[in-house]
Amino acid sequence: QVQLAESGGGLVQPGGSLRLSCASSGSIFSVSDMGWYRQAPQKQRELVASISRGGTTKYADSVKGRFTISRDNAKNTVYLQMNSLKPDDTAVYLCSAQALSSTLIMTNYWGRGLQVTVSS
Repeated sequence: QVQLAESGGGLVQPGGSLRLSCASSGSIFSVSDMGWYRQAPQKQRELVASISRGGTTKYADSVKGRFTISRDNAKNTVYLQMNSLKPDDTAVYLCSAQALSSTLIMTNYWGRGLQVTVSS
């Protein structure tokens, strides 16, 4: 079994910054792609950013130039540095990781989600 533990959400003023972290733990053999999604009220879940084990990154157009995703493979942890935050960034942010566990099946796991609120 694999667990994802997220931290770093909260309330921030427009223009501010937050750093989200997501640590994978459990019976992990390896972690492949990791990413952050977000879901705002009455909106569909959308990919914010993803990063491969080798460091290749993808970003939603709405966050390019403001958000940076990174990872520490030794710690099976992914980070999302969010700068110049806007009210439209308000959402629940969910961590995702593709991991090979003791079941020897590559499975996509999800964190429980973090509330990020951008408001003055």
